[in-house]
Amino acid sequence: MTTKTHLARIFLLMVCVAGLLGWTARNTAILFADGLRYIDQAKRLDAGNTFNALFRSIDHPAYPLAIAGMHRVLGGDGPVAWQHAAQAASIAAGVLLAIPLYLVALEMFGGSTAWLAVVLSYLVPLTGHVMADALSESLFLLFFFWGVWTSLRFLKEGVFPWLLPTIGFAALAYWVRPEGLLLPAAMVATLALIPLIRSTRMLWPRWWAAVGFLMIGPACLIAPIIATKGGLSTKPAVGRVLGTVSKSAPLAVERTRPLDPNQTTTQLYVLSTRAMAIAVRDSVTVPLLPLALLGFIFAWPPGERARPWVFYATVMIAWALALIRLYATGGYCTPRHAMILSYPLIASAAFGLERLLKMIAVPGRWLGQPDGRYTAGPVVWVGVLVGLFFAYKADLKAPINERFAGYRGAANYLAANVPEDARVVDLTGWSLYYGERQGYTFANLIEAMGDRDLTRVVVRDAHLTGPWEYCKQVRRLIGGRKPVASFPEHPAEKQSVVFVYDWSDMANRTARGTSIEKR
Repeated sequence: MTTKTHLARIFLLMVCVAGLLGWTARNTAILFADGLRYIDQAKRLDAGNTFNALFRSIDHPAYPLAIAGMHRVLGGDGPVAWQHAAQAASIAAGVLLAIPLYLVALEMFGGSTAWLAVVLSYLVPLTGHVMADALSESLFLLFFFWGVWTSLRFLKEGVFPWLLPTIGFAALAYWVRPEGLLLPAAMVATLALIPLIRSTRMLWPRWWAAVGFLMIGPACLIAPIIATKGGLSTKPAVGRVLGTVSKSAPLAVERTRPLDPNQTTTQLYVLSTRAMAIAVRDSVTVPLLPLALLGFIFAWPPGERARPWVFYATVMIAWALALIRLYATGGYCTPRHAMILSYPLIASAAFGLERLLKMIAVPGRWLGQPDGRYTAGPVVWVGVLVGLFFAYKADLKAPINERFAGYRGAANYLAANVPEDARVVDLTGWSLYYGERQGYTFANLIEAMGDRDLTRVVVRDAHLTGPWEYCKQVRRLIGGRKPVASFPEHPAEKQSVVFVYDWSDMANRTARGTSIEKR
């Protein structure tokens, strides 16, 4: 297959991806809550607060820089303009991601699989809903999979210059998210393993030089963040996974379920492994999982790709263990956390599907054709892809974060009924962001208890009934009062109902002050 053919395929794939992500972004109910942090950091960068915005924030700076740059290009004021800038930055990276995904699949499974691997990667609903949102995953994965490809090239050819872009992409990925360190760590682990297998060994001088380069190079490029943050990351999740900070409290806000105090370590890690498996299942999707297994079976033995396969397997195993540890220490593991693992699995599923269709041969007489056996042609491929599209159609069509669309209605209510200088409680921060009001979120909820200028409390149904400590604080704030508004008026199935409680009258303020004094 010629270079021109590959370039033409990649170009067509990128055009299709751009259309898909653009259409998905237009159907955004509300941006994901994590996007609020990135946009806040980008706003501070745009306002000239460069050092604090770059290095004093919880998140790493590359994606907020991309948002700030995109906002300069697109212009506009207000929360919706900043949301569009964040989504445009994410979409641009998501479109470019098609290139390394194609190249990695090409390297591991061949040219006839590469295009299908990209198609399936974006056909999976999670991809569009993450990459058209205001999240950093697409930019991170762009750099990460470029680094995976250059790593594969080095391991296949043993040509030292391939390590330079590997180190560069690893550093760029780390500047987006701390998980970027997985790339050089997996390469070092691979180099530690290949001397144990005769068919994968390389010359010792080259081996030592590669190890040294992979340890010193990334350290120099990520040193500014480490020096200013005082460590690899200030994200609590990273510290919990690495064991440098204690695990989340049993009723911590980030836990998907309260931690059972009587649970043994073995039980905890069994549950964590199950949570990791569910996250991977939902990220890859059920139809592609058996195909992924078939793909790995068909790809064995690896032959000349033995060294690249050691690296490929190391990345997947290391990330699976990290996700297990994430759930065990933090109490959560979602499908978007599994995307590093899901794309290699989807590429394997593409290879499995391609080989399976080639293996199925139909006698010519069944088709009214001359004797002989006929394998799948373009019509069959189109039919398979159309079938997969309809299997995913409902999720692909769903607006981004549709479950929490009620917060947009609550934001409109605040903008119309609450003075600009008033303070509001909203644990998520969504109505504060869209309504352009100040107030309290999860991070500083305790301070709201004594604020006599508090005027509204915005909560969803789960916050009123949950066992977590912040839910108890919300219930104390609300007392026996009735909501003055709820959104949406006619919630769809699985949509959360968002309630607004009025605290603007003096009687409520007095009652709140009395209850605080009693406590």
